[in-house]
Amino acid sequence: MTHHPHSVAADAPSPEREHTRLSTGAPGVGRLIGLDLARGLAVFGMYAVHVGPAPSRDGVIGSLMELAQGRSSALFAVLAGFAVALITGRRTPKTGLAGRQAVAKVIIRAVILIALGTALTLTGTPVVPILAFYGLFFLLVLPLYRLGARPLALIAAGWALVGPQLLYALKPLVGGRVFLSYGQADGPVSLFFTGGYPALTWVPFVIAGMAVARCDLAATAVRIRLALTGAALAVTGYGGSWLALRLVPGAAEAVRKAEAGQGMSSMPSSMPSSVPSGASGASVPSVSPDSIGIFGDTPAGMLASAPHSEATLSIVAATGVAILVITACLAAMDAFPRLRRPAGPVIAVGSMSLTAYVFHIVAIWLLSTEEMTVPPLYTLLGFIASITVLATLWSRFFRRGPLEWLMGRATGIAGRMRSGTT
Repeated sequence: MTHHPHSVAADAPSPEREHTRLSTGAPGVGRLIGLDLARGLAVFGMYAVHVGPAPSRDGVIGSLMELAQGRSSALFAVLAGFAVALITGRRTPKTGLAGRQAVAKVIIRAVILIALGTALTLTGTPVVPILAFYGLFFLLVLPLYRLGARPLALIAAGWALVGPQLLYALKPLVGGRVFLSYGQADGPVSLFFTGGYPALTWVPFVIAGMAVARCDLAATAVRIRLALTGAALAVTGYGGSWLALRLVPGAAEAVRKAEAGQGMSSMPSSMPSSVPSGASGASVPSVSPDSIGIFGDTPAGMLASAPHSEATLSIVAATGVAILVITACLAAMDAFPRLRRPAGPVIAVGSMSLTAYVFHIVAIWLLSTEEMTVPPLYTLLGFIASITVLATLWSRFFRRGPLEWLMGRATGIAGRMRSGTT
């Protein structure tokens, strides 16, 4: 399960303060409201993955569940990079004392997320909490916070190319892709290599988010280029996988068998197939919740774009989708101010996404949703309705969600740093 697991931007500038600092027109407000809208959509996507119907279901519901698989957590991860950039200086990285304070805030946030993610893992829910991974991602990308959009984009691209291949080569050394038993805390090996969101293949999402944040999002031309970039990445990832699985002899059949037997997913839910039925002559069955295998445990899996396959094409495609969603949300809030009112409940959820994420993990634990007889669709609608009502009511009285407020208090320690202190 981006992931974001956050309003990771809990002590990033508020929409009002950022608006005052960046511009004097409505677009400044729209930009950040658009981010909260994207966060809200990511939260709902994570809910769909964890408590919603299986993506193998026919019709519109099945298609929506399939869209959420892997892409919502990738969107969370890209937004995490955006949050790092907001904290450390969005367009212009902070330096001097302000820079050291920003770095300290990110480190404190990372430690809290790792601790909170570990605690959620210990609940034993049939979900892989993303927060501990998030904390590690923050620490890993922190040395890059002074870089501009172009070098960040190049590093993200290079990492996406090298990381999956390195992870595949290291598989024998780290014990293969063995999913931790429910209730086990994530250890370093899990966080870096074998967990649901291994850093070796998920950090590119965060760096890509930092690169997007460094752009001049007020400029229409920049947003158009971002949208075209996102579309190009999505087409390259999904289209490249589609071609590769047909052009490389035996690749489609190998991936089909892996998905049917050992799985392509690092998440405990049924995942959609990346291999069209025509490639093998038969439809590909859903992946068993107990079928965990990095790259499907076959070299051909490195050509797959299936969510959580940890392959390069999968990372490229999911990054493209995330950039498209973020760009669309930012543009929509700027171009159509009247949408802000009907989108308000989703924006409210996005403004306290850390609270919303923890809420659903705790609810899954308390309700034992895997044992419930309520249809998954009703369970999902209940979760979405509950957090939407709570977030909407809370936002009427408070600027930040409860966990976001606590995170802000904790990271506020960094503001007491003075010149010459550590």
